Amino acid sequence: MSDSVNRFLGDTPARTIVKLIVVSLIVGFVMSIFGLDPMDLVDGIRFFFLDLWYTGFEALGKVGQYLVIGATVVVPLFIVLRLFASRK
Repeated sequence: MSDSVNRFLGDTPARTIVKLIVVSLIVGFVMSIFGLDPMDLVDGIRFFFLDLWYTGFEALGKVGQYLVIGATVVVPLFIVLRLFASRK
């Protein structure tokens, strides 16, 4: 069982918890610098679904727009990282 837990977490539970704490501190610091609040994110998701419901699914165009905008950053970055990884 311990082996399956380690495989699922990618490391031992204690090391995974420490990593999560460090990353949470960094993300919290960056979010506070930009003035973001976790409730703003939750409210944004909630308002997105409310808009989706009330506008007759007209808001689905926003999802497509977000997908294209994100893909313009993610896909080239993925390709560059895979190219660097293949040289090793």
